[in-house]
Amino acid sequence: MQRVHGNLTGLKHDQLRRVERIGRRRCPPEVIVGPELARYMSELSREIGRQIGVLINRRGQVRDIIVGDAKGLVLPDLAQTRDAPWRLKGLRLVHTHLQDEQLTEDDLTDLALLRLDCVAAITVRKDGLPHLVWAGHLVPGSADGKVWEHIEPQPVHDLPRDFLSTVQSLETEFARARGGREVGDTRDRAILLHATTGPVGLARESLDELADLASTCGLVVVDTVVQRRHKIDPRFVVGIGKLREIIIRAMQLGAEMIVFDRDLIPAQVRAITNFTELKIVDRTQVILDIFAQHAHSREGKIQVELAQLKYMLPRLIEKNTAMSRLTGGIGGRGPVRASSRSTAAARATRFIGSRERYAT
Repeated sequence: MQRVHGNLTGLKHDQLRRVERIGRRRCPPEVIVGPELARYMSELSREIGRQIGVLINRRGQVRDIIVGDAKGLVLPDLAQTRDAPWRLKGLRLVHTHLQDEQLTEDDLTDLALLRLDCVAAITVRKDGLPHLVWAGHLVPGSADGKVWEHIEPQPVHDLPRDFLSTVQSLETEFARARGGREVGDTRDRAILLHATTGPVGLARESLDELADLASTCGLVVVDTVVQRRHKIDPRFVVGIGKLREIIIRAMQLGAEMIVFDRDLIPAQVRAITNFTELKIVDRTQVILDIFAQHAHSREGKIQVELAQLKYMLPRLIEKNTAMSRLTGGIGGRGPVRASSRSTAAARATRFIGSRERYAT
């Protein structure tokens, strides 16, 4: 059953029923959007004065329906869909634009951060009919730094019928650009990130030190990034544009993790992980992981694990469903052995419960 999300307040009963009926319409898998679906969405979007979007899987089925306002829409959480960070999502976003405009910065941000197969905007004429379809998709890394490609805008009836083959070719190119791993190499690949308001030279020195720490705890560093800012962003540390570039870069290099060369507060962890499925780790977690691997005495192991749990506690509370990205592996590995996600989560749950009992 298709899910309807977004701004439904104020819609008449008949309009809401027609929005729900969008899910009954199929899209030919080989085209970005079919003429019938595009016309139905355009007419309804013009009538209600709001953007309407759909997430379509590679079988041409509408999985989600989103209603926004006149200027944009907010996508639902896609965390449970194809979570490998080096693969495309297997979903395309098709939505209406009530103004005669091409893809917006928000569209490109959704494309990059959610790793969508494609994002397409149908411009709606005053009479409610679809005009042009603007579309774009991600591309593997290139020498000129290009990360996405615009498809020439054209009427919906003239869209090429090679969408599936194009997506499959893109995933093949992403896999080739990522490179292979040796058999048995299970180490995480990471991008190291440093944001600074000071000299870049000092930032590079700190990042080199973090790279040594990361190698010590078993990470493979595939790239390092420094951003100099007038002020550290209170939510994302770096700017949203830079974060988008890093996430695309991670996909191109097959990285599963971003390591920040600073301590992140829980609110920052929550904000960043809401934008990406990559694991987010800070400098303190890397250091604690090194201590965990080198603790030998019983007392030392207990102290390290307690320090890890204390550090994780506010982050687990903040993230709720994203607990699996904060436990398990670097930052959540106990001193005795590499903990499974379920084991680490169970330890954290017991720790939280004991804190609550002592507090009462």
